[in-house]
Amino acid sequence: MDRYSSTPDAKRYDGKRFRLTTTYPQIPTSDTDIYIIATDADYMDGLAQKYYKDSTLWWIIARANNVAGTMKAPTGSQLRIPINIQSIISKFFVSNQ
Repeated sequence: MDRYSSTPDAKRYDGKRFRLTTTYPQIPTSDTDIYIIATDADYMDGLAQKYYKDSTLWWIIARANNVAGTMKAPTGSQLRIPINIQSIISKFFVSNQ
């Protein structure tokens, strides 16, 4: 998924188009979540590819673990990997219409 593909356009007062800010839903814990310990080689997009078969869903893992500003998983930290992601993706698209 392109980072801007689901973000709607808007027009400024002078008619120029711009993208609205992308908002990400809260991700509550679930009994189906998987927990891992991040290694030095772990990156959010790589983990998303491994668990979701889609590296563009990196933001789900980052959001679930309050990781911002980096794709690198904090080495040695416990990371929560949400498994039931369909409702998370649906909320994402609803909030970015």
